[in-house]
Amino acid sequence: MSSTVPSAPLRVLVIVASTRPGRLGPAITDWFVRATAPDAARHRTRVEVADLADVGLPMFDEPEHPSRGEYAHDHTREWSRRVADADAFVVVTPEYNFGMPAVLKNAFDFLYQEWAWKPVAFVSYGNTSAGTRAVQMAKQVVTTLRMVPIGATVALRLAEHTRDGRVLDSPALADGARSVLRELDRVARALRPLRAPALPELTAGPVEGLTLSEVRDEDLAELFVLQRCCWVQEAIVNDTLDLPPLQESFADLRASTSTWRIWCLRRDGRLVGSVRARADGDAWLVGRLMVAPDQAGGGIGSWLLAHAESQAPETTTHHALCTGHRSTRNIGVYERAGYTVTEVDAAQGVVHLVKRRPPVSS
Repeated sequence: MSSTVPSAPLRVLVIVASTRPGRLGPAITDWFVRATAPDAARHRTRVEVADLADVGLPMFDEPEHPSRGEYAHDHTREWSRRVADADAFVVVTPEYNFGMPAVLKNAFDFLYQEWAWKPVAFVSYGNTSAGTRAVQMAKQVVTTLRMVPIGATVALRLAEHTRDGRVLDSPALADGARSVLRELDRVARALRPLRAPALPELTAGPVEGLTLSEVRDEDLAELFVLQRCCWVQEAIVNDTLDLPPLQESFADLRASTSTWRIWCLRRDGRLVGSVRARADGDAWLVGRLMVAPDQAGGGIGSWLLAHAESQAPETTTHHALCTGHRSTRNIGVYERAGYTVTEVDAAQGVVHLVKRRPPVSS
């Protein structure tokens, strides 16, 4: 899916919207990609091209409504994957009879959720109007798909800006192309929180703007930093730096994803909390419960703990966790959640707590 981490590279899909013989779309697309390549490299933006002539979508032939995301055909599933992976779009389109090409409308109509909350820019071309009427028509469609058309555009008059099937390079045109990519970059990053995956049962959390998902590779760098920040306070309270979350390397954290289920909590796109859990015999081990220091005190930690507990398999009989033996605040939170101290290991500086699971009703 498209990336939702603020620092992750953007993926821009440039769509060639004409399939007719002798079309100029591929040449104009090549020019746009070349003109914006330095800015794309500077901003870590990955630009890919989807030529609808190669994509080869038939006229809409799916039996289910696109909003269901249940696709019967391989061509739809492949188109879905490419659109879903993108963070933003540039549509290179001509104007046909005051409107956009039918093949472009068809490509929009095949999908629904995959387009949502992503910006789209237009590079149009034509004669008198330079394709701008096609863009106006397309904007009515993309806004219905919850896309966000940006203000910056490039409009090429064929007689003025092309010759022998290629775009005539000019500083003004190149500046226009770079302006499109820069604005697309800004809007795509701003919209990322809206594209963050959410667990439906958790959207009504204690703080607005929260979304929860299982950890992905792109989360690990932020998670590593958050973990260090959260355990500094624990180190101070327990008077030791010999705490596993502070000693763990990035490689260790990555390796832990194969043995633990890890959830990441974001607030408006920012990583603000995490928890992990796994089964160990009849115990459901909960660990690394963390909330960013400036977000603590609002019930987020208790909410995360309850979510981790809710994921326990039926084969487990109790939840188990541990914390620093001087971490009185943490111990209080856990006791209020129903945990009981079962062991105090002063030598190791650890307190072990257990909470019995209610019996599963048959």
